[in-house]
Amino acid sequence: MGRELTREIYALTKQGAFMKDFGLRDQIQRVCISIMSNIAEGCERGSDQEFKQYLNNAKGSAGEVRTQLYVVLDQPYISMEIFNRLAASARKISRMLNSLIEYLNKSDKSRKLGQRLARSWSALDLRPETKWHETKNRGP
Repeated sequence: MGRELTREIYALTKQGAFMKDFGLRDQIQRVCISIMSNIAEGCERGSDQEFKQYLNNAKGSAGEVRTQLYVVLDQPYISMEIFNRLAASARKISRMLNSLIEYLNKSDKSRKLGQRLARSWSALDLRPETKWHETKNRGP
């Protein structure tokens, strides 16, 4: 999805007056690349926490694309139809990233709960693999 948005932005920035607006052209291209790059870099990091940080950066870049699309529309380098399509793509990317971040947050909480339960079970000698009759005859 991010790759498709980047491809479309690059195609637009090679047309008409938009091609000569170097500042806006370069910025919107860079921020589209940032979405993809942050996702890729986050995937290569060693922890879910770092991954989430990079996903949040990518989500921020998707928001920046939407803002810059308003500037592009106001110039007017694109039509309302193109604006709506590209802005919808950027919103969809944001929603997808948000869903993944929420999943990782829940997963993180589940892992932490599981670790707490494992410590509790260990302290009480109630690990799942321990059968009740094996603990019954143990002394104090």
